[in-house]
Amino acid sequence: MKDISIKKAAAINASASYICVILQIVFNGVLARILSPEDYGIVTVITVFTTFFTVISNMGIGPALIQNKELTEEDISNIFSFNFYAAIFVTLFFAAFSVPLSKFYGNEMYIPIGALLSISLFFHTLNIVPHSYLLKQKRFMAIGVRMVIVNVTSNAVAVVLALLGYKYYALVWQAIVNALVSFLWNYSTTRIKFRPKFSFSGLKKILSFSMFQMGYSIINYFSKNIDNLIIGKYIGDSALGYYDKAYKVTLYPQNNLTNVITPTLHPILSVHQNDKKYIYIRYMEIVKILSLLGMFIGIYCYFASEEIIGILFGPQWGASVPCIAMLSLSIWAQMITGSAQSIFQSAGNPKNMFISGIFTIALTVSAIIAGVAQGDIVKISLYLTIAFNVNFFVTYYFLIKKTLDMSYSGFLKSFIPELCIAALVAAAGFASRLLVIDNLILSAFVKGAVMGAAYVAGLFIFRQYKAFVSFIKK
Repeated sequence: MKDISIKKAAAINASASYICVILQIVFNGVLARILSPEDYGIVTVITVFTTFFTVISNMGIGPALIQNKELTEEDISNIFSFNFYAAIFVTLFFAAFSVPLSKFYGNEMYIPIGALLSISLFFHTLNIVPHSYLLKQKRFMAIGVRMVIVNVTSNAVAVVLALLGYKYYALVWQAIVNALVSFLWNYSTTRIKFRPKFSFSGLKKILSFSMFQMGYSIINYFSKNIDNLIIGKYIGDSALGYYDKAYKVTLYPQNNLTNVITPTLHPILSVHQNDKKYIYIRYMEIVKILSLLGMFIGIYCYFASEEIIGILFGPQWGASVPCIAMLSLSIWAQMITGSAQSIFQSAGNPKNMFISGIFTIALTVSAIIAGVAQGDIVKISLYLTIAFNVNFFVTYYFLIKKTLDMSYSGFLKSFIPELCIAALVAAAGFASRLLVIDNLILSAFVKGAVMGAAYVAGLFIFRQYKAFVSFIKK
């Protein structure tokens, strides 16, 4: 397989990702004006469980397949065949699981929704090996094209069904179409052979890596989804709809900036798994860019939270505004921390990743319980923001000090310029609030211009513009 640079891989992934970002914003804006917060809340609860079952059925196989350079074509076929039977078992189990789930939440509509979403679970599980194999082969172009096609197809189906009055079922079929088209595309591209009778030899080769990876994936799943489970149970579907909409908006930067690069890091940097210094140097170039961008985006979202919600989703989502204001203060930490998993994997140390994940979920659960005890989604957002920022320090202690054997204090000192620039941007944000503008779009633009000017000035004052120049050149 011809080698490919991080630059080229990220450029391909970025092109596809940003096309999908634009499409997703448009489709989400349309759906948010057709469907109610309750519709979103209902589906959010049960999709949390489908995601969990996907994590279980993955068993850490995807990253382990990428990391292990000794797997043969026969090994991969055997692993895919094993995953096929795992997909059947998990799908049937989830369809049955929707019955007690409906009783727990006191809502019988979860039974037919669960039965339908078990179909998407089946194809998501089947897609684990083909998708990971494409990453292993560094076929980022095929992955990018698929992302766009899947995005258009699944969202178009959802909009049509929503207009026809299918309510939350529009979101259910969106998930099914997404999983189906993704699998068919990847499987037809890889042509991995299915063996009715398979050997466990390939699984044995990746077992030690995959078990810690699976453990981390389960912990990571709960840390990112337990808020939805608890809010849906104890505060209600409508409150969950408002909260979830705000939370997903604050994940846009991570999903569409951090996750543009990180899917390419593991396949490429894993080749250098025995050279920790090389991994650290290359990674810090990316961390600096994510830090500079995340700092500005987080502060802007805080000061322009009302404009963002109003423009994207309409006035009926006003209850999401204070939530996004609080959660935006975690964007910086989440954007950077979101890239750490790929480096743990590239260094071949999923054990430290698993240990850091235990601290992550402890912080997250504590924050959610404290917020739910007060019955307030804004308080939940505030406490989670504190937890996400504390988690940054914990995660990078295990990554920088324990995994890469580099200076933890030196790593933290590298962010001092961002703190100085953040102070300038925040001051500009407070100043922009003195301007009373009735038009949401104009107000968002003016706030962006005022804070953007302070940001650019800060980049030059503290000489951080060089990080962007260097990154672009490389």
